[in-house]
This record gives sequence, C-alpha cells and structure tokens, in this order.
Amino acid sequence: MADPTPVFDDLRAESDELDRLVAELGPEQWTLPTPAPGWTIAHQIAHLAWTDRASLLAVTDQDGFRALAEKALAAPDSFVDEGAEEGARLPPAELLPRWREGRTALDTALRAAPPGARFPWYGPPMSAASMATARLMETWAHGQDVADTLGVVRPPTDRLRHVARIGVRARNYAFGVRGLTPPAEEFRVELVAPSGDLWVYGPEAAPQRVTGPALDFCLLVTRRAHRADLAVRADGPDADRWLDIAQAFAGPPGAGRPQKEDAG
Repeated sequence: MADPTPVFDDLRAESDELDRLVAELGPEQWTLPTPAPGWTIAHQIAHLAWTDRASLLAVTDQDGFRALAEKALAAPDSFVDEGAEEGARLPPAELLPRWREGRTALDTALRAAPPGARFPWYGPPMSAASMATARLMETWAHGQDVADTLGVVRPPTDRLRHVARIGVRARNYAFGVRGLTPPAEEFRVELVAPSGDLWVYGPEAAPQRVTGPALDFCLLVTRRAHRADLAVRADGPDADRWLDIAQAFAGPPGAGRPQKEDAG
C-alpha cells in the first residue's frame, strides 16, 4: 500500500497557498463576486470550510456523517449552496479561523487513520488518501475562482498531478452524469507537468488520445476555463466528445466558464 503522506502534504501546501491569497483581504474584498454565479470570495472559503467539516465527520464520526448525508440527499440541488451561504454570512474574522481550524483538524484525522480504512462519503466510500486528493482538487479549483476574482496568476505546481488523476479517472462519470454511454475503450492521456515531466495514463497504443499541458487539462476538468481557451487536444471522436463534457467532481456539471472572447 502506497504511503499517503505525500498527498496529505500536498493538500496542506495547496490550502496554505490559498490562505495566503485571502489572509490580508479587507472586508469589502470578501464580498467580491467570483466566476461562480452568486458566490463571493466568502462563499468560496465557506464552501471549503463546510466540506472540510463534513470530511472530518466522515473520518471521526461515521454515524454523524450519515445523518448529514441524509439531509443532503433530501435537498440535492441546494445543500451545497446552503452550506456556502451560511458560512458566507460570517464576518471574515470568524470565517477564516473556522476554515483554518477545520482543515487542520482534518489533516490530523487523515494522518491518524488506520492503513486501509475507508470512510463514508456522498458517493462510494473513500480511503484517507482519496479523501485528501478530493479535498486538494476542490481547494485548487475554488482557489482558482478566488485568484481569478483578484486578478492573480498562480504559478502551477506538480500538485496538479492529483487533480489530473481524478480528471482522468472520472471520464466515465462525466459521460454517465449526462446520460451518455461511456466509451468502451480507454484513452491515452499525455500531459506535460509544470516541472516538464510527462504524466501518462492509459495504454500507449490506444487509438484515441488527449494531449496538452497539465494545467490546461486541470482547468478543463474542473470547468474553470472554456475548452476553446485551452491547449488541450483530442485525437478521436470519443476523446473529442470527452473534452466537451469532462469534469473531475461529482454532481451537476454547472454552466462552466464562457469562452474568453464571449465573456463580455
């Protein structure tokens, strides 16, 4: 079994990077609208804090998490927004420490989890490493919303390998959530990492493939940029279709970002 410590360390680093973006914001900046419709910077951080708390509950109190999940299933179209809205109403001086405390507690709990343990979630049960990977993906994606709002360009890091891996593994989900039959064959995915390394997934001889910068692929699968604005390329009709619908997260795909020249 692989040591999960590296993904825990990467999640901590990703969270700390986002923390540095918001730590010195004034109260008025917390209310700036982000590219997510109806969500301010405060909503973005509140959502991360809410999900960290849900993750902590899943790891430390599975019965408590199941009760929370039942409430979510009773309102599947609104529970995410409701959680973000509740937290966004807090003063930044209260919201920011709440996020910090929650993610620190989750980090401690994940590192203490017994090897092989699996925890309930809104989909299939997750290992500690998988839960940390999912939290990193969300932290990076919502951090992108914050960075875009503030006009900040974040230097990409090889922590993106976690986001890319989820995006590749979620290929069939992206088809299924839209009522489409997933392709029968695997694709070859070749991504150039920020470090210059090549990350590869799928059979080398696969007739359909996806290539491009890892950053652009991650922006695509988190739906933080329009495909037309990214240097991700497909070879094959099914691979081409996938790039139109790819998503690394569970739930509805949302509207995604408009193409830059159409953004008004």
